[in-house]
Amino acid sequence: MKYSYIKPRKKSVFSSELQLLFSFFSITIFMLMLTYTFLVFKDYRFSQNTQEIIEKRADLEAGITKMKAQITFIEKEALLYERINTKNTVLKDSIANLFDLVPQRITLSEASLLENGLILYGITPNKDIYNFMLQAPLRSIFHRTYSSFYPAANGWLTFVSTNYIDEDELALTSSKSEMKEELDNEN
Repeated sequence: MKYSYIKPRKKSVFSSELQLLFSFFSITIFMLMLTYTFLVFKDYRFSQNTQEIIEKRADLEAGITKMKAQITFIEKEALLYERINTKNTVLKDSIANLFDLVPQRITLSEASLLENGLILYGITPNKDIYNFMLQAPLRSIFHRTYSSFYPAANGWLTFVSTNYIDEDELALTSSKSEMKEELDNEN
């Protein structure tokens, strides 16, 4: 007996609703897997970038330390330059003052600078001109002054004047100037 006018269809375990549901879950799981893979890749890249930044930071810190050492060295060199330049300026002025100190009637043939003294060689018309015009200013500058005279062929006198600054006074003067420099550097 037939109760239906249509031919029976085969029934499958996978109905269209079930296939739709399976497709939805498959796409969802696939998207979750892609998201997980993307996040794992991003985490790996982040850890690599972090490691690179740490290495760059260490390199930069080493470079900064090296630059600070170079800056300190350059500052020390600049201070040394300033000291030498100051000493040279003082020496230049002292030599200019020394030659200004020599009167026109006395002729110097040689001047030798020592660490704590000065030796002058020259010609003078007589001892009195030397004593009043050159030795008096030299005595005001130096602590010990010695002079030797020898007759020259033209009737004048050849002299050798050795002048010294005592070491104690030199040390006292240099320590005062060093203290003054330190105070200037602190300000």
